[in-house]
Amino acid sequence: MRWLVVGAGGMLAHDLLDVLRGRSASVVAAGRAELDVTDPDAVAAAVRDVDVVVNCAAWTAVDDAETHEAEAFAVNATGAALLARASAAAGARLVQVSTDYVFDGRATSPYPEDAPLGPVSAYGRTKGAGEWAVRAEAPDHLIVRTAWLYGAHGGCFPKTMARLAAERDELSVVDDQVGQPTWTHDLADLVVRLVEAQAPAGTYHGTSSGQTSWFGFTRRIVEGLGVDTRVEPTTSEAFVRPAPRPAFSVLGHDALRAVGVEPIGEWDARWEVAAPAVLAGEVA
Repeated sequence: MRWLVVGAGGMLAHDLLDVLRGRSASVVAAGRAELDVTDPDAVAAAVRDVDVVVNCAAWTAVDDAETHEAEAFAVNATGAALLARASAAAGARLVQVSTDYVFDGRATSPYPEDAPLGPVSAYGRTKGAGEWAVRAEAPDHLIVRTAWLYGAHGGCFPKTMARLAAERDELSVVDDQVGQPTWTHDLADLVVRLVEAQAPAGTYHGTSSGQTSWFGFTRRIVEGLGVDTRVEPTTSEAFVRPAPRPAFSVLGHDALRAVGVEPIGEWDARWEVAAPAVLAGEVA
């Protein structure tokens, strides 16, 4: 099976490439310099002679998207549409990585895979449009939504909190946003398992099991560091950002179970495994 990983410079793509190479898979990595996902001819040439295309390319600057929605749309929606069309024409399966931001964040129980979309930010709108395009253009698609990603190959929440904990006596962290901290290595493994299982076309959720708040996650991070920094809860009003953050980002995993693919384990247990690699060199 020949794989093409698009957006190869990103945190998730790094781990996906590691997982694939660890399985001795044939894989081509295409970063921004190698492939402009908004160029139809370049996209068509890139997907030729591959079996699986994983689209990790995205405009992920959530706040900047509020004032640059057209640019975000070009990558998150138009790019996804071009990859979907070209993949279908080449007989390749497309895996589109999406996000919890396609939902409104007002739920009180995990979002099922078929829940109605209701994005409240530019980023969420553009990623939702990307999902729509993939469904329309590539019948044999896998859309994998994820959230609260962290990993070793890039900036992420745990690294920031670890650095701040080394510098400060107290951290104030929001306790009214709830989600599922998810290790990019676990998501990469899930993507490969879905493809290898020949899962039916559709939408799946690639997040850790369980749930916590940013405050709860920070408390676990700091406890693991063994420092005396106090972690105090606060509300989203204390950290107003240009783009609204979903208050509830917990995603359900019924579709995975229905096709016999095991969801990622509990977030706290997975953090214990991930922490040494993710935080390596982050704390002086």
